[in-house]
Amino acid sequence: MTEERPAGGVAPPADPTPAGGLTDVRAARELAEGRGNRDTSAGTRSTADIVRSNLCTLFNAVNVALAALVFTTGSYRNMLFLFVVAANAAIGIFQELRSKRALDRLTILAARPVRVRREGREVEVPADDVVLGDLVLLAHGAQVPCDCLVREGSCLVNESLLTGESRPQAKAPGDTLLSGSFVVSGSVCAQATAVGPDSFAARIGAEAKTAKPVNSQIMATLRFIVRLGTCVLVPVGLALFLRSYLAGGGWSSSVLTTVAAVVGMIPQGLILLTSTVLAVATVRLAERNVLVQQLYCIEALARVDVLCLDKTGTITSGAMTVRELVPVGGTREAALSALAAVMGANAGDANETARAFLSYLEGEGVAAEPAVRAVPFSSERKYSGCVTAGGAYAVGALQFLFPDGAPAGAAPVVAGFPATARVLAVCAVDGFDGDDRPVGAPRLLALAAVADEVRPSAPETLAFFREQGVRLNVISGDDPRTVSAIAAEAGVPDAGSWVDATTLRTPEEVEDAAARYRVFGRVTPQQKRDLVRALQRQGRTVAMTGDGVNDVLALREADCSVAMASGSDAARAVAEIVLVDNDFASMPHVVDEGRRSINNLQRSASLFLVKTVFSMAVGLLCVLFPPYPLLPIQLTLVSVTLTGIPSLVLALEPNRDRVRGSFLANVLSRSVPASAGIVLGLGALVLARGALGFDDAQVSTVATCVVAVLGVALIYAVSRPLNALRRTLLATMAAATVLGITAFGPFFEVAPFSGAMLPFLVLASAAGCALFAVLYKKGGEATDSGRGPYVSFASYLEEREHAHS
Repeated sequence: MTEERPAGGVAPPADPTPAGGLTDVRAARELAEGRGNRDTSAGTRSTADIVRSNLCTLFNAVNVALAALVFTTGSYRNMLFLFVVAANAAIGIFQELRSKRALDRLTILAARPVRVRREGREVEVPADDVVLGDLVLLAHGAQVPCDCLVREGSCLVNESLLTGESRPQAKAPGDTLLSGSFVVSGSVCAQATAVGPDSFAARIGAEAKTAKPVNSQIMATLRFIVRLGTCVLVPVGLALFLRSYLAGGGWSSSVLTTVAAVVGMIPQGLILLTSTVLAVATVRLAERNVLVQQLYCIEALARVDVLCLDKTGTITSGAMTVRELVPVGGTREAALSALAAVMGANAGDANETARAFLSYLEGEGVAAEPAVRAVPFSSERKYSGCVTAGGAYAVGALQFLFPDGAPAGAAPVVAGFPATARVLAVCAVDGFDGDDRPVGAPRLLALAAVADEVRPSAPETLAFFREQGVRLNVISGDDPRTVSAIAAEAGVPDAGSWVDATTLRTPEEVEDAAARYRVFGRVTPQQKRDLVRALQRQGRTVAMTGDGVNDVLALREADCSVAMASGSDAARAVAEIVLVDNDFASMPHVVDEGRRSINNLQRSASLFLVKTVFSMAVGLLCVLFPPYPLLPIQLTLVSVTLTGIPSLVLALEPNRDRVRGSFLANVLSRSVPASAGIVLGLGALVLARGALGFDDAQVSTVATCVVAVLGVALIYAVSRPLNALRRTLLATMAAATVLGITAFGPFFEVAPFSGAMLPFLVLASAAGCALFAVLYKKGGEATDSGRGPYVSFASYLEEREHAHS
């Protein structure tokens, strides 16, 4: 279960590179033979792949085939449903290409040339052109481009993106440097030992290279509807066509009535609306510097009940801050003066700790005394220093400056510092020898507490999730005690409940820990993934945030994954949401946008699903009693005025309610009652048409009106409680439908009313509305309480979907 961590002290390569570096000829040969540093595991999808995945779908294939049949009749206006199909594909392609371009720009901005030594001279090459055996020259601020072995010099590196450990690691000759880590101080010459896909970062990324399945109830529902519609429409459509054609309906008439029936079985408008609403959500989030790469992840985040946080870069900013400076053996002014002199003398090679001190000194208004000699920080000595006209000073780790024990008075000061702090001593010394060692015994002036900087927005953001009932877990590669203290400071509930992941050796122990603890330290990348899986097996919907290569496996496994733009390429590529400004405070806005989208889609989807359900039922009936009572152009009228426009308006309304229950169950509880009312009215019409003496035009006219009346009734039901916008919408759409049936009757092939048409319409509509009202009330009450046939049916389908995936 646990994984051995990469460590220093590895054996030197079998073929050490000469001190002058590779020759240009050798480097060119290595590159040509594929031993360069190019790695495609973290790349984004190609444009062709994006276009192909949006065009080559079952939904598109069925609709294009139906349009081709209509084309043979010459009734081109009945092919208008193709515009919905084209718009849906265009929205999907546009959104994915937009995300791809944004990620590619981030990758280009992050790319920096690498200094290497070749033929005895220093040259800069692209990171992709570093080859196996190259001597790579790394100094403060440089990112390690590939796995290397230190040959000369020493440095401190930040490996937090790889291991989660936020404390810089000392590296000396013989130690290994991991690709993706950063040099925070010092300089080294290191030999490339693993490049491209063989490097540590690339190997972790390769485990997450396979496409991540989309976890979405909406997508599962749409897939089910399209599959069911396709399975039903082929036999029903063929039977309808043959029955109508053999009864003397003719080719054109039989094709049009058959296409009207089967087009209604697949809710093109619902798929378009879903894409549109989610695309609008991504645009709104983009305005807040949130990049959504996968549309349906918005739904997953709206349903999340466990949020797993990476400490470094999420709760903390990645920078250090000075918490306290306490005088011990001198005055505060003397301590500040000594600290300013040392930091000013070494400002050119400042690491995160030094930058924290420089920022602190600037706030205190203390200027540095000019130095006549600077003693740079060394990972071996653990201190830096300087000599000025007024004296010599050193700043560093207490135990290294005072190896024989801390001076009197230091212990109580250290005990009073925060548990997350690193303790540094500010000392006066007599000077430095030729090896930069202090001359004489250091004299302690003050002790400073330096700690990871908790993002100012973190407590408020975490409080939002607490109020929403979302469980917060912190998963880090850092020391669990440090992680626990920082989590408590940021406001994570039960932060004292922590576990050291190195003690979790079996899958059962991981499963138990996932249920019991809130803070996890010393976690390997594989364990992060296993913890996410364990939570999912416990019935949780899990979101994961991270920025490093060590987070990639967990990001891929989570129901919704969030990465920082400043993180690794691999993390950004696998995440569904990227925070472009690296600000975790954007997360509540993402959740709110998801809730608005999903809650409103559940309401609007019921308008579309009505047509699917009644089309299947009436289509089966018309196999026995042809022809189908509606034409494609008439379905277009009611689809636009009573489904398309109302659903879009309702879907974009503000809505921050928590997402509850199953998407499919909630939709069915609204749509099936309306469908039952329509089936009752149209069924009576189909069966009684002969007795009433209606011709085909009169039948389709009455059928259109029955569907319109029940459509208005459903809009009223899903719009409650009514507000000004919803009242206006209801009145406008009802008026538009009446106008289409009357003023534009010839275009929509609506016949004038005569004889028994109006009385039958009133009776059929009244019976349909009565049945709708009864079923709507009973079905809604049962579904809201988590029971009833719709909940059982949705649960059955979800279980089948999980088993299939």
